[in-house]
Amino acid sequence: MNQFTKEQALLSDPDVYAYSPYNNRPKVTWPNGARVAFWVAPNIEYYELYPAPHPTRSDMARPPPDLNFYSHRDYGNRVGVWRMMEVMDRYHVRGSVSLNVAVCDHHPEIIEACVERGWELFSHGVYNTRFQYGMSEDQHRELIEDVIETIKKASGQKLAGWLSPALSNTELTLDLLAEYDVLYTCDLFHDDQPQPVKVKRKRLISMPYSLDMNDIVVYHQINSAPARHYTEMLKRQFDKLYEEGAENGTVMCIPTHPFLIGEPHRSDAFADALEYITGHDKVWVTTGREIAEYYYEHHYNKVAAAQQIQVAK
Repeated sequence: MNQFTKEQALLSDPDVYAYSPYNNRPKVTWPNGARVAFWVAPNIEYYELYPAPHPTRSDMARPPPDLNFYSHRDYGNRVGVWRMMEVMDRYHVRGSVSLNVAVCDHHPEIIEACVERGWELFSHGVYNTRFQYGMSEDQHRELIEDVIETIKKASGQKLAGWLSPALSNTELTLDLLAEYDVLYTCDLFHDDQPQPVKVKRKRLISMPYSLDMNDIVVYHQINSAPARHYTEMLKRQFDKLYEEGAENGTVMCIPTHPFLIGEPHRSDAFADALEYITGHDKVWVTTGREIAEYYYEHHYNKVAAAQQIQVAK
């Protein structure tokens, strides 16, 4: 068995957040006594037919132009997103859109529909085929500034959240997000409550965004899970968070992809889950931005103090 020095062991900890035992931490409360802050994060994406080659990763199984891959994803923007919107409208759930901002140019109709519904737009990069791996600081800044400007122009919104394209965050990402006054990141998957992130300047929190509840994991990566299984997973996730939220407020996120959740044989499973969750009282049906703003105002300072995280200026 390998033996590590103390210095090597320390290097194995990313040190971007503090350890905070779930059973012994400051109490989080939500508006009107809600137990759970519930939000839905549709990933509205655009994949290039001819993505630039990347030395470390490719999303496509076949050489470009991979028309099978491209058209499968394109289904979401042509059909699935509209079916998904209808379901969310039915249960009065606003989306917090994890957006490839290239959609603003390619499919402005989708952006207009999101803005009309009062949905939040946050960043998922420009294209889902352009990764952050290997980016210099200047390239990161150019990306963040491009996203901020594009979302502002398309919706009038100030950028609040970030999910790196294809989850390709780097060691530079978190500090730069805080510097640009982004409120939250979804690139960390370590908790069921918002948590302070250690950054060099200003403030940043991680927002609970579950990979296990993500339709791309349930339907795509583990391949062919039945729709009823997905519904049952979402209900069980909610039930436990609702139970625990009676003592300390929790967050539940359903990340979706229109090319999956918007398929005819899956849309009713999503609707069943929304009907179940929104049918409970003491559930704050909200957006990522609103959760972050409330947390900063009411909880950030006490939680950061308990974790001995210095509040950066």
